Amino acid sequence: MKSTREQLDIITAYQELGSYRAAAKLCGTTDKTVKQVVERQQQGELTYRTPPRPAHNTDAVRDLIHQRVAATGGRITAKRLLPRARTMGYTGSARNFRRAVAAVKAQWKQHRRVYRPWVPNAGEHLAIDWGEEGPLRIFCAVLAWSRYRFVRFASNQRRETTLRLLAECFEEMGGVPAVVLADRMGCLKAGTVANVVVPHPEYVRFAAHFGFRPDFCEAADPESKGVVENLVGYAKRDLVVPADGWSSPEAGNGDAAAWCAEVNGAVHSEIQAVPALRLVAEKELLRPLPSLRPALRAGEIRTVDRLSTVRFGSARYSVPVRLVRAHVDVSAEGHDVVIRFEGEEVARHAVVPPGAVAVTDDHYGGVARRPSRAVRPRSPAEHAFLAIGPVAERFLRDAAAAGTSRLEGSLTEILDLGAAFGREQLVAALERAVTYRRFRPGDVRAILEAGAGVSTPVAAGAALQLGLPVVPTRPLSAYALEELR
Repeated sequence: MKSTREQLDIITAYQELGSYRAAAKLCGTTDKTVKQVVERQQQGELTYRTPPRPAHNTDAVRDLIHQRVAATGGRITAKRLLPRARTMGYTGSARNFRRAVAAVKAQWKQHRRVYRPWVPNAGEHLAIDWGEEGPLRIFCAVLAWSRYRFVRFASNQRRETTLRLLAECFEEMGGVPAVVLADRMGCLKAGTVANVVVPHPEYVRFAAHFGFRPDFCEAADPESKGVVENLVGYAKRDLVVPADGWSSPEAGNGDAAAWCAEVNGAVHSEIQAVPALRLVAEKELLRPLPSLRPALRAGEIRTVDRLSTVRFGSARYSVPVRLVRAHVDVSAEGHDVVIRFEGEEVARHAVVPPGAVAVTDDHYGGVARRPSRAVRPRSPAEHAFLAIGPVAERFLRDAAAAGTSRLEGSLTEILDLGAAFGREQLVAALERAVTYRRFRPGDVRAILEAGAGVSTPVAAGAALQLGLPVVPTRPLSAYALEELR
């Protein structure tokens, strides 16, 4: 069967010469073949064969190349990918492999995402974000339309710090934009559900006070966060790095304000205008500032439970008992956990590990008392035995702790011994039984029968009380020489 190229040559020759024989002679075939090709072409039955692509030695690793190019965003090089291809059986040259990688990259670039430039509207968006440079935390904000920039330093990125600097930014700009676009910073969000960011209730209250709508960037999306991230990098390069360093964030904020005045007064390279002058026009579209700043909470809101404690960081911290069921603000400051109620500090504890409890005795009115387990007699025998005195209670507690069986029946037998030997002898016998830990009725009977002739135990180091005979004594003057004569 003739190839597609040969069939096209035959048809072209026949159309030019108009003879089967002449076309056959020109194409090096027979007139019958020319006639068959021409008739099939006229009937629309001419088939074209595509020659099969010759096999390449990179076909075995082509899936690997596609996978790694897509996973690295087209940045991986053939040099780094070649060793892995060798382990998968590639035996060709490095040059051939580089060509295969280049072809896959060119194909990938044709289908990758194309970003559309963001066209902001005046008075609509303010983008904010945090940056870090050594121990400094850099708060950056930029008005998207006028490109007016605001930069300040802080020692932390907590929510109260972010909201305080955001309020300061509004006051410097002289108005409030319609939307504040923030990165997905943990201090301003309460969680994420199905990729939808839930703002923190404190942030919602702050936004309602100033009258703007809180919004968050899409994760890993340059279209929604590129403006503010460029400002963070610019502040690091042009403000932080050339400086000699500041002793505190407050010391650096003076230089930051001067730097903002400088860059806002210069022509912006992107818009070819001065941001400070554009802000004058944009102020007409900004919302007016409220008369007062809202009261900012210092930390997380917690409810005091019935044990007069709050949970923070999977640990418990005590507060005064008068605050049970009240709402308090809990925040971590350095190595301490500070608890405030209505802006006043009511408790401060050192940070404890998860599961531990930090308790201050003054919160509960003093040192913890031991649990009271009073003896409560019920039967007549118990009432009669405990009426003997304190030694009877000690005898009962020690006998129970020793695991004495049939203790209730033993009390009745001991009471019968008291009727036979007398109350005083029974009290002394019980004291001796407690000392030697003898709790059976037979042991108490043996002590009573021994009487007063038994030894009295004395603690180690104590003085022995011995019953010595009493003898008459004389003064020393009776032994003088004059008296002896």
